[in-house]
Amino acid sequence: MNILNLKSFIAELIENRGLSEFWSESIAFVVLLVLFLILGRILFWITRRLISTFFGQIAARTKSNFDDFLIQNKVPKILSYLPVLLLYYETLPILFSDISETLYSLIQNIMEALVIVLAIALIRAALKTVSDYLKTVPSFKDKPLDSYLQVFMIFLWFVGGILILSVLTGKDIGAFLTTLGALSAVLLFVFKDTILGFVASVQITVNDTVRIGDWISMPNSKADGDVIAISLSTVQVQNFDKTITSIPTYKLISDSFINWRGMSESTGRRIKKSILIKISSIRFLETDEIQDLKKIDRITHFIDQREKEIEEANTTQKTNKSLLINGRNFTNLGLFRNYTQAYLESHDQINQKMTVMCRQLAPTAQGIPLEIYAFSKDKVWINYEQISSDIFDHLLAAIPYFHLECFELTPTLPTV
Repeated sequence: MNILNLKSFIAELIENRGLSEFWSESIAFVVLLVLFLILGRILFWITRRLISTFFGQIAARTKSNFDDFLIQNKVPKILSYLPVLLLYYETLPILFSDISETLYSLIQNIMEALVIVLAIALIRAALKTVSDYLKTVPSFKDKPLDSYLQVFMIFLWFVGGILILSVLTGKDIGAFLTTLGALSAVLLFVFKDTILGFVASVQITVNDTVRIGDWISMPNSKADGDVIAISLSTVQVQNFDKTITSIPTYKLISDSFINWRGMSESTGRRIKKSILIKISSIRFLETDEIQDLKKIDRITHFIDQREKEIEEANTTQKTNKSLLINGRNFTNLGLFRNYTQAYLESHDQINQKMTVMCRQLAPTAQGIPLEIYAFSKDKVWINYEQISSDIFDHLLAAIPYFHLECFELTPTLPTV
């Protein structure tokens, strides 16, 4: 018995109860419509239970995470809609055909459009599952897979949208493509950011500019932290205060930023800080002062060696040493600079295979900067700051031994 015969049978039963033909037909239509809706709901419930149980058992028995991601991205649930749509596709258009041929075509087209939407959703869930699984593979963990997924989904929805419109209107696909060609300028304007983001994503991947997990600094966008996601439109950076900054992907191509990956992959983290020495405290050293400084172990050998060179040079040049300015002499700043260099070279937390240097910079209004340029072995932020602080604690405490003073800005008190 087909659907129309079933409808006629129900209408005949109702009509025998004394109702008119119109009301009998209407009630039979409503009864069948409700019946098919209930059957669809029951079929969906049964199918979902069976499919979910099937996938759940597979996920429990396998060690791979792939089936877990299938469940997480609702692939079983989407598959559960397929039998229901097939049921409605085979029954509802026929049910409405007795009312109007136009209504029959419309319902059939709607069912076909829903099948296309279901197919797109299933493809998206499958691709999202593949993307999530690849993120667990070390070689793909830092790749912007979401960007490529979004590009493919835009293309898929574009094609799916044309197919849906073609099915609903009954027009040829070529007619829609011709119309879209005429609207290409408008489409380019609407999808400008998407196109820029896609081009930027490709350039970022090809040039290996940014990876997920990189520490980047972009002051213009107030971003300073780790990259946690790269998509077609935005790059998300989790700052060190745990806030998240979203940066348009194309800005990583057009604007400047710092990527600290080189430091992370190297064997040291740079320490580059200065101590401001008060200029008025810099002077030549007397003989007794030099003898006192010889007691400092780190520069004893240096003073002995340099003292012989100075004495030999002054003797050869017959220098008048009644004034310290004549000939070669020790300065307190020079000895402190060499002490600092020796201290850094003996420090067990400084990477001696990289640059280790103490240098004097150009004088400023606040004094002469004595800069430390070295690399700590430990790159962890907390440990790095601890090492740097310990070094400067020691150097600041050592400065008075060399009869030097650090610059301090003394506030001017107002006159009464």
